[in-house]
Amino acid sequence: MFKVVNLSRTIFSLVIMVAGLSATVFADDAAPAWMRQAAAIQPPAYDKTVNAVVLQNEETVTLDSSGKLITTDNYAVKILTREGKKEAVAVAFYLVNFGKVRDMQAWIIRPDGTAKSYGKKEIIDHISDPDDVYDEGRVKIINAIGDVDTGYIFGYSVTTEDSPLFYQDRYNFQLDLPTLMSRYTLNLPAGWKANSLTFNYPDVKPRVAGSSYTWEVRDLPPIKDEPLSPSFMNIAPRMVVNYGPEDASQSVNKAFTNWTDVSKWGTTLHEPQVIVDDAVAIKARDLTANAKTELEKIQAIGKFVQNLQYISIDIGVGYGNGMKPRPSTMVLGRGYGDCKDKANLMRALLKSLKIEAYPVAIYSGDPDFVRKEWASPRQFNHCIIAIRVSDGTVVPTVITDAKLGRLMIFDATDQYTPVGDLPDYLQGSLALIMAGENGGLVQMPVTPAAFNALNRNTEVNLLADGSITGTISERSTGQSSAYARRLFRSLSGSAYNQVIERWLTLGATAAQLVKLTSNDKQIDAGFDLDVEFSAPRYGQVMQDRLMVFKPVIASRTSSIYLTEKTRSHPVMLESESFTETATFKLPVGFVVDEMPDAVNLSTNFGKYSTKYEVKDGKLLFTRVLVMTRTSVPVDKYNEVRDFYSKMMDAEQAPVVLLRK
Repeated sequence: MFKVVNLSRTIFSLVIMVAGLSATVFADDAAPAWMRQAAAIQPPAYDKTVNAVVLQNEETVTLDSSGKLITTDNYAVKILTREGKKEAVAVAFYLVNFGKVRDMQAWIIRPDGTAKSYGKKEIIDHISDPDDVYDEGRVKIINAIGDVDTGYIFGYSVTTEDSPLFYQDRYNFQLDLPTLMSRYTLNLPAGWKANSLTFNYPDVKPRVAGSSYTWEVRDLPPIKDEPLSPSFMNIAPRMVVNYGPEDASQSVNKAFTNWTDVSKWGTTLHEPQVIVDDAVAIKARDLTANAKTELEKIQAIGKFVQNLQYISIDIGVGYGNGMKPRPSTMVLGRGYGDCKDKANLMRALLKSLKIEAYPVAIYSGDPDFVRKEWASPRQFNHCIIAIRVSDGTVVPTVITDAKLGRLMIFDATDQYTPVGDLPDYLQGSLALIMAGENGGLVQMPVTPAAFNALNRNTEVNLLADGSITGTISERSTGQSSAYARRLFRSLSGSAYNQVIERWLTLGATAAQLVKLTSNDKQIDAGFDLDVEFSAPRYGQVMQDRLMVFKPVIASRTSSIYLTEKTRSHPVMLESESFTETATFKLPVGFVVDEMPDAVNLSTNFGKYSTKYEVKDGKLLFTRVLVMTRTSVPVDKYNEVRDFYSKMMDAEQAPVVLLRK
């Protein structure tokens, strides 16, 4: 993992972890003047779902004469609901042996105007990522959740010191809460200059006084949480800054003019770590002893590397080691590593087989996060691999690069997504292939709907009393199989059976799982699931003459419900294909009296159809859904909502049987 890049997830986890450890405060001290001024602001009325409002979000960064960055954050938030109490937490990140927290204080102001302060005695110090064996990144936390309530104001001031790894910075004007004032100030030495880019908002121009720059925005509305919405990082206003001395020669490896510069910088970190010794060569030969094709060789090595234990030990992060892999020989010998270590080992194993591969820096979690306008390593938090392949290797994750040729993209960390596939949260991303002068920013592949397929066959025996017995056979591929594989591997046998039984009961009340068989076919990206089940009273018998039942017994795993009439943000849809053929053997003495009309929906983003047929005492029901990966703009929201509403109605439609 690129430890110097993305801290929001781990810090959020730590905040949750210490949520029950509210500090005990004994002093009754006055809050500072800046916080008092912020508290005097009367915010506008918000919807009841808005739990808090940020009164002031201010960051001041100063590059001093010794080359140290001194950063002071002043932040104040007003709690509007009891759920908003979770906002009363201050977090300060620092790197051991590279930076420090100079000062950290927090305050609350009660509705009656009295205040309490928090200082050194209330600070909790934690490793920044609990998943790491050792991590130089740490956070200091002041938690006042237990001391605030509706109408309270929480604020903090944090001053940190570190050294800039790059002459670049990022600033979030807002997260999801409404923000009344957000300000970023950068104070540089004489003769230095800065420029900025603004994302998700009209360009914010700085106020400039000599070599001091200030960017400010006000009155930002809350960001509404909506299903299938872009991440808040692609909605909330944010800014990136490049700065440096007028003499560009003083900024070598600290400033980048284009993506080729970043590629060359990253290559110097990765390339020396690809070491092929006898142990690496022997391991590669052993793994591929039975492989006959190029793809089979890559699959065998990919499976081995993915199954190595993921362990991160980050030392020297502040000097760039958060992006530098360990030597491939060390990773093989120890049998563990993080994402960049695994990618590096896989490159070495492939190299011993004369297969070239390149490290790829990417952002994990949001395919739309990286912006091509800002050439910076700070946009990435994950490392995968691009493998040069011949024309004989044909899989959906191959792209063609003008300089490097045919490249198969693979994540050596995600053990649920085998060679030939790519996790959906990486697909379509802009990522950096680090190949010296030949490297650059490239868009990752998007697998087609037909590859991410879930095909289901359902056989049901419907009895005269409405009870049913049946089987469901599912065959999934691509990311549909990755979802099934992740669920299967993450649970014990009994827990997995319970999940499947609960899934059945969503469509058939009181359904019971009779037998379950699964087959995880990782190499060819497939997963098979076979289920035998029964359910009493599935069909509703009326007056001993009619029986009503729904042909849809089991829901799709990707069912979507868009109930809001209006929309603020685009709808993000994934590529997928689903087909079900359900055969119901009708009870003796009953015939079909009514059945729904066939449905055919066709849009630019998806197609859906249903079909019914009665033949030889059986009802055959078919439904097909094919979705295209796309972003649907707000002005087309009604089309998406109408599509899913009609699909939901079709899947709730009943069949009526009549006793002859």
